[in-house]
Amino acid sequence: MSVHPSAIIEDGAQVDPSASVGPWTLIEAGAIVGPDCVIESGVRLYSGTRLGPRNRVCHGATLGSAPQDLGFTPERAKPLTIGSDNCFREYVNISRGIKSEAGTRIGSRNYFMAYSHAGHDSVVGDDNILANTATLAGHVEVAHRCFISGQVAVHQFARIGAYTMIGGLTGVSKDVPPYVIANGQRAVIIGLNLVGLKRNGFSAEQRARIKAVYRLIFRSGRRLAEGLAAASHQYPGEETDQITAFIRASERGVTGFA
Repeated sequence: MSVHPSAIIEDGAQVDPSASVGPWTLIEAGAIVGPDCVIESGVRLYSGTRLGPRNRVCHGATLGSAPQDLGFTPERAKPLTIGSDNCFREYVNISRGIKSEAGTRIGSRNYFMAYSHAGHDSVVGDDNILANTATLAGHVEVAHRCFISGQVAVHQFARIGAYTMIGGLTGVSKDVPPYVIANGQRAVIIGLNLVGLKRNGFSAEQRARIKAVYRLIFRSGRRLAEGLAAASHQYPGEETDQITAFIRASERGVTGFA
């Protein structure tokens, strides 16, 4: 294990021998650092933070800090659990949990750019990118392979569907369904995330099905329940199931088209 002499690893912290720890970093008791992690300078890993293998945590990042919730007390603390192969750039902040037993959960292969933030009890899946200063409030759910642009603010309890792109400076107050681009001071859908879908191997047939499903649900003049039923009947397939299940599960309401 490579640990700079100025780093502090408290008794009770678990740091894998293959990990490296840079100068002026503090790893609190109760934190776990997995194999081949790189913890750079000035990082603070709070108690209850669990890092899987091959994560990189850059200068000034703080992982597992106390939730920004006025009701938080230390005895109510829940963990921050992080998968593998994530990158947390400079000054990223992720809060530990407070209300859900599993706490805050970050999957694998995510890229958090500088100053981005995930609030308490958020759940972030795999292969997502959060650009500079993108902000997830508490209890936000992000699926997988999403791109959340700079200075985006996502309201607490909102959900972001898979393969979605959120444009910069957007305020997301409702759930954003899969495969779309959302943009605006209050987010609206402005089209499908066609570039992202192509890059992720969606065929022309799949993209056409997604387009047809959204047109039927949002543009046909049907009531929402009728549109969902018609989409499942007319365009059966995995993408249709993903879209209709996401919308049916929404409690905040779903972002619509411009």
